[in-house]
Amino acid sequence: MKGVAYDRFGDLDVLTVRDDLPDPPVGPDTVLVRSRAAGVNPVDLAIRAGGLAGAFPYHFPIIPGWDVAGVVEAAGPAVVDFAPGDEVFGYVRRDDVQWGTTAELVPAPQRCVAHKPQSLSFVEAGAVPLAGLTAYKALTEALGVGEGDRVLVHRGAGGVGFFAVQIAAALGAHVIATASPRNEGFLRDAGAAEVLDYSAGPISGQLAEPVDAVLDLVGGDTLADAPAQVRDPARIASIIDPAVRDLGGRYVFVRPDQHDLEELARMADAGQLRISIMRAFPLEEIVEAQRTVGEGHVRGKVVVTLR
Repeated sequence: MKGVAYDRFGDLDVLTVRDDLPDPPVGPDTVLVRSRAAGVNPVDLAIRAGGLAGAFPYHFPIIPGWDVAGVVEAAGPAVVDFAPGDEVFGYVRRDDVQWGTTAELVPAPQRCVAHKPQSLSFVEAGAVPLAGLTAYKALTEALGVGEGDRVLVHRGAGGVGFFAVQIAAALGAHVIATASPRNEGFLRDAGAAEVLDYSAGPISGQLAEPVDAVLDLVGGDTLADAPAQVRDPARIASIIDPAVRDLGGRYVFVRPDQHDLEELARMADAGQLRISIMRAFPLEEIVEAQRTVGEGHVRGKVVVTLR
C-alpha cells in the first residue's frame, strides 16, 4: 500500500512516502476506505512531534491524518450503514495512533464516517470532518448557541473558525469574528456581522458590549481576556487550552460522531456550509503540506490528495 508514514517522532524530515506499507486490518464494525483526499490539521503536526504520545497508545510506523474522503472498498460483517462503492467522509480518530488517512486504504470504525455530501468534491469533503465537527460541537454542545445569541469567534478565517462562523450564523446567531483586516470581506461573505482586528488591542476593549458566548481558537492572552468579553464565563469554550476550565468555561477535544457528520453534510448540501481550500497538495508533497499548516496564517484548509 502507498502512503505517508514515519518510524519515530520528530520534525518534517521523518515523513516519508512509501509503497510498501502493509494493508490495514478490517474489523467487524470497520469500513475500509480508499482515500481520495485527507485534510491536514495542526494536530497531525503535534502527533508527529510526539506531543500526544502520553495521550494515545501509538505504534510505529505511524500514518498521519485524521480527516478522510473516499470510497468504501470493503465493510466488516457488523457494518450496516455502508457498503462497497459508497462515497464517504470521516473524522477517523481511532483509540490508538497508527492507521491514519494519508494512505491509499484507511480502516475507519463506522462511528467515524458518514455519507459524503453530494454537493462537495472529495477534496472539499476531505477538509470538513475534524474542523467542522470541532466547530459544530463547540457551538452546539459546549456553548449551546441559539437564535439571537451574540457569538464571538476568534481566528475566524482559520480552519475551525471559518466553519464556526458559518455554523453559528446558520444557528441564528449574530456572529462577531476576529481576524486580520485583509480577511474582513472573506468573513462577512461567510456570515459574520462584525469583524474585529485581532492586532488592534484586547478584543474586550473593541466590543460595544459583552457577548453571550466566546469560542477561543487562539489561547494565550486572547483566552485570558475572554472573561472580559463575555457575560457569563461558563459560555467560554476553547479548543486550545484546557486551562479554560479554570475560568469556568469548557475545553473541547472533538470526538467522532456519525450523526453530527451527517448534519454537516446536510448543511453543506443546503448551501449553509462553504468550504475554503487554501491549497491541495499531492500526496508526494506531504512535507510542504504540513509545513504550510505549521507556519500558521492558513485561510481555510490544507488538503492532501490521493489518486
